[in-house]
Amino acid sequence: MTRVPEDASAALLASADGVARVQAALRERGLDGWLLYDFKDRNPIGRSLLGLEWTTRRGFALVPATGRPRLLIHAIEHSSWRHLDWPRASYSSRQRMEEGLVALLAGCTRIATETSARCDVPYLDLLPAGIRDVIAATGVELHSSGDLVSTFYAVWTPAQREEHGRASALVKDLARNAFARAADHLARGETVTEGALAAWIRTELAWRGAPVHADCIVAIGPKAADPHYDPGEVGRPIRPGDLLLIDLWGALHEDSVPADQTWMGFMGDALPPRLAEMWEVLKAARDGVVDSLQARFARGEVLRGFEGDDVARGIITEAGYGEWFIHRTGHSIDRDLHGRGPNLDNLETRDDRVLVPGVGFSVEPGIYIPDDVGMRTEINVFMGPDGPEVTVDEPQQDIFLLLGRP
Repeated sequence: MTRVPEDASAALLASADGVARVQAALRERGLDGWLLYDFKDRNPIGRSLLGLEWTTRRGFALVPATGRPRLLIHAIEHSSWRHLDWPRASYSSRQRMEEGLVALLAGCTRIATETSARCDVPYLDLLPAGIRDVIAATGVELHSSGDLVSTFYAVWTPAQREEHGRASALVKDLARNAFARAADHLARGETVTEGALAAWIRTELAWRGAPVHADCIVAIGPKAADPHYDPGEVGRPIRPGDLLLIDLWGALHEDSVPADQTWMGFMGDALPPRLAEMWEVLKAARDGVVDSLQARFARGEVLRGFEGDDVARGIITEAGYGEWFIHRTGHSIDRDLHGRGPNLDNLETRDDRVLVPGVGFSVEPGIYIPDDVGMRTEINVFMGPDGPEVTVDEPQQDIFLLLGRP
């Protein structure tokens, strides 16, 4: 069975203008084409750009730097591709598929595809090793489509930027309400657990208008040393003297861009000096990334994902906490919470993709000391036409002091 989405004609590569834009980018990069491969929805990038909803067999679309795009698809799946009025060849046997792929790539020397050398960018490494082998046998060089994906898939539309801004305000307000809720429970002598507070946040995200990708992490003290801690339905009780981390995210609808933020509170009226020191380091790292991106943009320099990570990691390491900063500085955000665009990462991977105008990402340095304490601050940044924009107004400057104040 095959299906074509109702809005298939709105896909970038379903329009002559979209094809022309991609071809101009290919020529600018000295590439002969962009090969988009998919099998059973494993390449959401290709599926979105081509307007495919669902297929069951291997399919190939080549957008050449000049001339008409062309297809190689299975004989039973012409219906899935009917919205693309491109020359097509079909196959049924694997032998005919390999022969067809050779013919599809005829005249090409260097092509882009969703691949990543040494899997440096796992979000891009979507071409199976076996298909790579078949292409390699033709003598065609494979190059990562990373910057093409950023430009034509991961960029936000003006509507998505506006909706992300609304989600950011909603998430920020809900975080403050969640801290106040925990403090009110404790002030009345009532028990509130990590899990109960997390369940309330999830319900509120949906009720307030951000039901898509809606979720959160609620963690106290040592539990927050696990960056992806899940308290389950109950978790630990939140008590006076606890450091409380709340990470929450959500989007307005399926096609909008989620907001993803982390906030910190302390269940007391004075922050212990050690925690205050750690917070100042993280805040300096967070703001240092933004300041660096803005300064380099103003100088007209190319900005790459790994360089943002270097800034934050350098500040945290110089302060003596580098061993405890165990994840990348930021992840791409597009229609997915963890998107396909460039990440701020020179730890888990080396993401050398350009932070092109229109992409967005988190900036979230953290310190995690096992069985002791975890702390993080997180904002989102959009690469606007006038430079990097922090998408939440008034990022957290001080850890909230939640008990003992009038």
